[in-house]
Amino acid sequence: MRQRDDMTFPHEEYVRRMDALRERIAYRRLDAVVISDPENIMYLTDYQTTGYSFFQALVVPLEAEPFMITRAMEESNVIHRTWVEVTRPYPDTGDAIQMLVDALTEFGLANKRIGYERNSYFFPAYHQDFIHTRMRNAKLLDCFGIVEQGRICKSVHEIGIMQRAATATEAGMAAGIEACMAGASENEIGAAISSGMFRAGGETPAVMPYVTSGPRSMIGHATWEGRVVQPNEHIFLEVGGCYRRYHTAMMRTVVLGELSDSMYKAQEKMKQALDAVHEFVQPGMTVSDVDNMIRNIISDNDVGARLATRSGYSIGIAFPPSWDEGYIVSLNQGDSAILEEGMTFHIIPWMWGVDGDKTCGISDTIYITDQGCKSFFSMERDFVVKPEPSSNLVDLGAVARKPESAPAELALADKPAAKKKTADA
Repeated sequence: MRQRDDMTFPHEEYVRRMDALRERIAYRRLDAVVISDPENIMYLTDYQTTGYSFFQALVVPLEAEPFMITRAMEESNVIHRTWVEVTRPYPDTGDAIQMLVDALTEFGLANKRIGYERNSYFFPAYHQDFIHTRMRNAKLLDCFGIVEQGRICKSVHEIGIMQRAATATEAGMAAGIEACMAGASENEIGAAISSGMFRAGGETPAVMPYVTSGPRSMIGHATWEGRVVQPNEHIFLEVGGCYRRYHTAMMRTVVLGELSDSMYKAQEKMKQALDAVHEFVQPGMTVSDVDNMIRNIISDNDVGARLATRSGYSIGIAFPPSWDEGYIVSLNQGDSAILEEGMTFHIIPWMWGVDGDKTCGISDTIYITDQGCKSFFSMERDFVVKPEPSSNLVDLGAVARKPESAPAELALADKPAAKKKTADA
């Protein structure tokens, strides 16, 4: 295990992660594990590449030196990014799984108890069939979750990196809000968000931002498709900023023209749910407790909306196609998983179907502390209300049309007018 000072975390952090993994390997009576999920490989070694569609694996023996199987082109990522010293690359004309079998044999594991991630996206059934056929003397066992047990609670170092991601998230959201105005296309708003994130130090996220306007906000997981925003519409934004593959995410809503009574009520319901999270969520609660609290608040409305999904999910390391860690733990009804210090969640008390044709959202990314929880963000939660230019109120659309070089902070310039409007409503 090479010690180096140019990785995302200090060397001691990777030693801690590997020691903890080996304790779990020993507890499971395994001799080695084959880790193929890119998030898990990243967590253990700092290895990352966009070429993870080609088979790659980190093999961690209980006692011997770990080694990696990668496409030959990707070996440079092992050398330049990680502490791993032993690699077995395969050429594009080679057989990746045969290379894995050969390496397991080379390092004396051909007749051992080997764990592998049976439901990994990147270790498909036909690859698993191949290794079972070729390694008849080994005992191959599913060890899915053995790395995730370490990932679920973030260290102080990880919380710090997620704060860097949060800076990018907020900058992207502020730029997107600034770009929202009648006559702008969803694509232009998406471009503003992306530019804001990247200029603030953000890196390529697992999912690009969600931007939907008017009736398109009712389409689940839709994003920009060239639609032009019309006067008196709302725009739903969801942004996931990324730094060193760690993510934070937030939803916000922009209203053009007047803030209707039903949209004001939706805003207040979502704020009430987030306030309850920050007041009551703490270690020891079950995720079902949290979901029920949020769901009961959102469901008690008279604007026709509902919470159509889980109320939150773990968030952290991610590669496309998703920025969440919800497969590890989500805030779902009936789930008895216990909240622990260091867990991180995207809390999503969003409202689907306001007035039957609008989706709006206000969300937060939090981390669990020893006493409660804290947000990664400082941005205002209220809907950003931008009166139409013909209104007697401040022409906030003109602010949105300032040159691209204008500071992102201008996106929040409408707050006093928005709050006054909210109070009047």
